[in-house]
Amino acid sequence: MASKFYVVWQGREPGIYTDWNSCKKQVDKFAGAKYKSFKTEAEAKAAFSGSSTSATRSSSASKSSGSASKAGVKKAGVKTYTAAEIASMAIDTKIYTDGGCEPNPGEAGSGVAVYRNETIDELWYGLYNPMGTNNTAELNALHQALIMSEQELEKGRTVAIFCDSKYAIQCITQWAVGWEKKGWKKSGGEIKNLELIKVMFALHQKLKDKIQVLHVNGHVGVEGNELADRMSIYAMERKDPAFLKYQEPIDLAAILSMRAG
Repeated sequence: MASKFYVVWQGREPGIYTDWNSCKKQVDKFAGAKYKSFKTEAEAKAAFSGSSTSATRSSSASKSSGSASKAGVKKAGVKTYTAAEIASMAIDTKIYTDGGCEPNPGEAGSGVAVYRNETIDELWYGLYNPMGTNNTAELNALHQALIMSEQELEKGRTVAIFCDSKYAIQCITQWAVGWEKKGWKKSGGEIKNLELIKVMFALHQKLKDKIQVLHVNGHVGVEGNELADRMSIYAMERKDPAFLKYQEPIDLAAILSMRAG
């Protein structure tokens, strides 16, 4: 049994880790890293699922470790970040994603909102599918955000992606690891959206040490998420299969007054 449990709230892959070396890989030299050790698994789980990170350590803190134990990650859910937590992150580029489908399955579209230096800079919409699903639309939006992240990194910017679909996040950051090892198969049936997931997983593997992919609840007043939502609906209304930059002036009040998904 692990002597300590390490919670990583902000790092390369947030989660609960059973040894220091595994935790260190997630936070070492990671801007804005937040983590803390706990004596029991129950305490770690409670802390990870909660919203308070007031007692976390920063990645610049030095810590020596004893003999390395076998690296292991305890399976955990996806932490949901609040608007306050997101605002406190010192990240150059924050990308919000959303996908919508009406009905489900039915007409689907994806939206993305890009903030640079805490200011909304770009909106994107499209990837319309007359017979899509909500999950596919969410994956499409996250895929575009990963592509944008690579471009932002090339310009020397730090990046975080905020997605309101736990399914999309877990497909790429957790489940695909096991699926790949099993020859892209899973027990109990078909892996839906498999070809898209393969492409996204390969890109995430390339970028995962440099970006964060984090969960945010939809429709709780997080501006970036609300804007991405409006773009997903706009995509359905425009019915454009391409992914396009929103060309109208970014009038926040006007855009947020558009129909929500």
